[in-house]
Amino acid sequence: MAEVIIPDIGDFEEVEIIEILVSDGDAVSAEDPLVTLESDKATMEIPAPENGTVANITVSVGDRVSEGSVIMEILASSDPPDTPPKTREAKPDKPGNEPDPVSSDRTVEAKEPPVPGEIPAHSPPPSLPGETRSQTGKIPHASPGVRRFARELGADVSKISGSGPKGRILKEDVKTWIKQALAKTPRETAGSGIPPIPQVDFSEFGEIETRPLSRIRKLSGPHLQRAWLNIPHVTHHDEADITELEAFRKSLKEEAELAGARVTLLSFIMKALVGTLKKFPHLNASLSPDNEALILKRYFNIGVAVDTPHGLVVPVIREVDRKSIFDLARDLADVSKRARNGKLRPADLKGGCLSISSLGGIGGTSFTPIVNAPEVAILGVSRSKIMPVWNGESFEPRLILPLSLSYDHRVVDGAEAARFCAYLARSFEDVRRLSL
Repeated sequence: MAEVIIPDIGDFEEVEIIEILVSDGDAVSAEDPLVTLESDKATMEIPAPENGTVANITVSVGDRVSEGSVIMEILASSDPPDTPPKTREAKPDKPGNEPDPVSSDRTVEAKEPPVPGEIPAHSPPPSLPGETRSQTGKIPHASPGVRRFARELGADVSKISGSGPKGRILKEDVKTWIKQALAKTPRETAGSGIPPIPQVDFSEFGEIETRPLSRIRKLSGPHLQRAWLNIPHVTHHDEADITELEAFRKSLKEEAELAGARVTLLSFIMKALVGTLKKFPHLNASLSPDNEALILKRYFNIGVAVDTPHGLVVPVIREVDRKSIFDLARDLADVSKRARNGKLRPADLKGGCLSISSLGGIGGTSFTPIVNAPEVAILGVSRSKIMPVWNGESFEPRLILPLSLSYDHRVVDGAEAARFCAYLARSFEDVRRLSL
C-alpha cells in the first residue's frame, strides 16, 4: 500500500482541491491524474505515482493541501491480492433509498453525516484543514457542482441555507444568497474608493447570451486590476528597423530544422532584452514590499504572454542569458504547447524579470500592456511592416517593428524608458550587437 502525497508545488501552500478524479476501487496507471488543485495563478493535476488500485481517499473537494499532504492510498499492482484495501464504506443502492445526487463529472464529495449536526468520524488528517462548517458545526450539504458554482461566484456555502432534500444547497440557493449579499454591498468598492459600475439589464435592448468566464480569466482578472490600480503606468512607444535581423532569421531555417527548432523573432527579442537589461538594471528589478527599496536581480528570466483558448497566461523562460537562439526557440515551443493544453506547472509561472506581450502575429500598430507585477516593466510588440525610410539620398523600404514599453513610474522615469527603448532598437538593427 503506497501513500500518495502532494509533491513539490513551488511556494504554494494551502492549495484548494477543486476536483477528485477517481473513486475508491478505481484502477489507475502511473501518471493518471488523481486530483486537480487550483491556486490563484494556475490549476494543476496530481498524477498517480504507480499502477494500482485506489484504496483510500483521505481528502474531499474544497480541502486545502500543501507539499507532503497525504491525499489517498494506492494498492500497487504488485501487492498481494489478499491485502484488504482501506476503502471507505459505501452504501449499496437499495429500493426505497433516495440516491444522493452528484454532479455530471467524477468529482468525489464528502458524505452526509448520518445524524444532523453530528461531525462524521472520518476527517482529514491533521495536516489538512477540515471542511468549512456552518455556525451550527454541520458541514454544508451541497454537490461538487454546486460547490464549484459557489466558489466561482465568491459565495461561502457555510453561510447558505439549503432548500433541497435534506437541506441540500441548490444553485438557486447560491444565486439567492449572492443577490442578497449584493443588496447589502456599499455603494463604493471596499478598499478602492471607486464606485462600482452600475448594473444594466441588457435584455431590455435585445436578445442576449450569458457565457461564464474561463477559470484563467477569473484568476487573472483580479491580478490585472491590482496591477492597474497600484502601479502608475506610463507607456513609451518606439520603432526598430529589423530588416537585416529578419533576413538573418530566415537564413537559419535549415540549420534550425536540423537542431529541432523553429526560430521566430521572439527568440531574438528575448536575447536583445537581456543585453538591454544589463545596460539598464533598474528595469530588471522589483520594489520591496514596503516600497522603500529596489531589489535588483542578477538573473535574467523572461516571461512570455501566451494566448490560449481559455485566456492569457505568462510562462517564464529561465536563464535566457545562458541559452542560444535555438535553445530559446525550443523552450518557447514547449511552454506554448503546454500552456494551450493546460499543462503548465506552478514553477513555470513565477520568477520573471520582465515580460513580453507580442501581438505581431495578429496585428496592430501599438498598445498599452499592463505591467505584470511585481515586475516593473513589460514590452509590447506589434506587427512589423514595410515602411519608406530616408537613407540620406532616397527613400528605401525597411521592415519596421513597433515597440511599446509600459513601466512603473515609481521606478523608471520617462528619460530612462526612452534610452532603454533606443538601446533595444539598436540591438535589433545590428544583429551583431546581440553578442555584446
